[in-house]
Amino acid sequence: MSSQNLNSVFIVLFCVLLCRRGVDSQLQVGFYGGSCNVAEFIVKEEVRKGFIGNRGVAAGLVRLHFHDCFVRGCDASVLIDSTTSNTAEKDAPANNPSLRGFEVIDNAKARLESICKGVVSCADIVAFAARDSVELTGGLGYDVPAGRRDGRVSVASDTFTNLPPPTANVNQLTQLFANKGFKQDEMVTLSGAHTIGRSHCSSFSNRLYSFNATTNQDPSLDPGYAAQLKQQCPQGNTNPNLVVAMNPSSPFTNDVAYYADILANRGLFTSDQTLISNSATANQVNQNARNPFLWNNKFAAAMVKMGRLGVLTGNAGEIRANCRVIN
Repeated sequence: MSSQNLNSVFIVLFCVLLCRRGVDSQLQVGFYGGSCNVAEFIVKEEVRKGFIGNRGVAAGLVRLHFHDCFVRGCDASVLIDSTTSNTAEKDAPANNPSLRGFEVIDNAKARLESICKGVVSCADIVAFAARDSVELTGGLGYDVPAGRRDGRVSVASDTFTNLPPPTANVNQLTQLFANKGFKQDEMVTLSGAHTIGRSHCSSFSNRLYSFNATTNQDPSLDPGYAAQLKQQCPQGNTNPNLVVAMNPSSPFTNDVAYYADILANRGLFTSDQTLISNSATANQVNQNARNPFLWNNKFAAAMVKMGRLGVLTGNAGEIRANCRVIN
């Protein structure tokens, strides 16, 4: 390993160690130590149960945390059910029908309410569950600073400008993540979450059949991979539940195969493949593909940072009794 790469590793490790010490003044590692010391253990148990029943739930829970934090902050607003008078975030096009893992959160919350009533927030449960999912799929574990409280507002339209669409280009991604306080390299790092999980055909079918006015198929897409995707997602298909793996070679393993796929022009979304259209982000993709240890550490640090976005603490918000319903 070159001295430059070694320096990068040490810098990232230092950042991760700081994160593990809970340096955020509002959130604390071990927050429930005195009030509900089994909180993280119970969440981990429920995530493991869910994973045994369906390995894909891990990717769902990581995505749930991301979609929660990027809209109104990490306040569990993504869990609130719609009502006759309000369409909530979970029913926005970016989330329905693709978001999953709600039942894992519900089960963990029910157990926690039975032994620590009114103590553990839904927002913290989501953050813990995302961390546990990363670990279960082979990623690096990390301490989660806690103390988040739950929001009382969830509006579908808030997702429109806060969540990156699969059609986004590298400049749009960079700006959207910058709006949340992330540097460009952190955007590339967090994009690696696509190493696990699945996608509905509708999220990328334009790359296969209607790319632009002059060509039907995205020329940046590997022809062999495109042919495979066309078999899985036939043109004119009307099945809204048809899905494919984001990273076909290891769909349930948190690894750097995602970045290797991009380098081979096998990124599933436009927002994946676009990462090599810019010299700076292409360099990050190359670095991550070559150095799993470095990426895993950067990813853990970025997840901790994401978990601090727009948090409600102290007396703000509430501790929901049921994660789907405002108290």
